[in-house]
Formats: sequence, structure tokens, C-alpha cells
Amino acid sequence: MQRNTRSLTRAVVAAAATLAVILATAGFAAAPSVTKPFTGAKVNGGTANATKAAGRIVLTLSEDFKVPDTPAPHWQVVDTKGNTYLLQRLVIKGDKYNKTITLPAYVHDVAKVQIWCAWAEVLLGEAPFEAPVK
Repeated sequence: MQRNTRSLTRAVVAAAATLAVILATAGFAAAPSVTKPFTGAKVNGGTANATKAAGRIVLTLSEDFKVPDTPAPHWQVVDTKGNTYLLQRLVIKGDKYNKTITLPAYVHDVAKVQIWCAWAEVLLGEAPFEAPVK
């Protein structure tokens, strides 16, 4: 009887340890990813933060990000295959801007976040992730 109790105790401890590892891994995977600081012709400083919501990547610019004084800055991302996706305009009516963007479902991963001037067709600045966000 005592032997069965020990076996049961070991099984419960092993199951608890396995569950702890799974929960820790899930928590780690859900942790936000942050880019290196933006560098470029007009955008230098600030970062982008990536999280997941409803299975899609959400990007948010840091508080210290400075919107470039250019005619049409836009969000742009580059995936791990080198595909570039020009997304929504950064600046909106007034002095407001799209600080957060939810990426379309067809963007499966992100290696870099870029700020692109659609009017001049020039890269204003980019910020790579340490590891791609999937």
C-alpha cells in the first residue's frame, strides 16, 4: 500500500512539473517582442512592440517614437522571406497618428518594421526584431 502511495505521489509531482513547464513556455511565447531602435534618414529612435491578438500580429510604436515630418509616412513590414507589405498611413487627421496596427491575416511573420514615405517612395527608417515575430 505504501509503495502505491509513493508511485502516486511521484506521478502527481511529475504531472505538476510538466504542467508548470507548459504554462511557463506558453507565457514566454505570449511575451511581447520589441524591435531594436528605428534608424534611417528621418526616423531615428523609438521602437515597435509586437503582440498577438486573435491569432494576428499587433504592432505598437513606443512612447518615444517621433512621427517624421514628411508628406505621407506609412507603416510597412518586411517578412522573413523578404516580402514587403505597405500598410496604413501613419498620420491621420489633425496631429493624431496610428500608433497601433493589426496586421492583415496574410502577413504571417515580421522581421522588420519600417516607416515608408508613400509620396516620395523612400524608406524613412526601419527597426528589425532580434528574432522574427510569427
